[in-house]
Amino acid sequence: MNPLVLRLDALLPQTQCTQCGYASCRPYAEAMAAGDADVNQCPPGGEATIAELAAALRREPKPLNPSNGVFRPPQVAVIDEATCIGCTKCIQACPVDAIVGAYKLMHTVIAGWCTGCELCLPPCPVDCIELVPVAALPEADLSRLRYETRTARLARDERERAARLESYDGDIQ
Repeated sequence: MNPLVLRLDALLPQTQCTQCGYASCRPYAEAMAAGDADVNQCPPGGEATIAELAAALRREPKPLNPSNGVFRPPQVAVIDEATCIGCTKCIQACPVDAIVGAYKLMHTVIAGWCTGCELCLPPCPVDCIELVPVAALPEADLSRLRYETRTARLARDERERAARLESYDGDIQ
């Protein structure tokens, strides 16, 4: 891995929120290193992260690009468990597996893992999730590890599913 990409990725907050226009923090770091993305596209990082990214790339810092969103203080999701219908859509959307629960059972957020990415809000059909302020988000290394672990699990599950479908001979028993 390119050392500059690793350095830029380490400076990002690892919310994996996609507000920068990339699928996660690492692709955004790769795009910045390649000169394809600007340093001002990370709303969760705010001005401090923009300044660090600009310094790492020997560029001038600039204000957060409003088309990527606005900076908000650290926040985490909280599910109103009395309203939750157990649809699992928030679990599927969470990039760090911070939401636990099962189909038709209430869900809850593990606050110490939640990055406040807001990706669980749009798919919720009953609007039972709200974001509440917290003192700080999880350590970036923990969030990166949780994201990478989830990504690897989903890829493994897809490979296993594809192998099962490939081996299926059409006979129903």
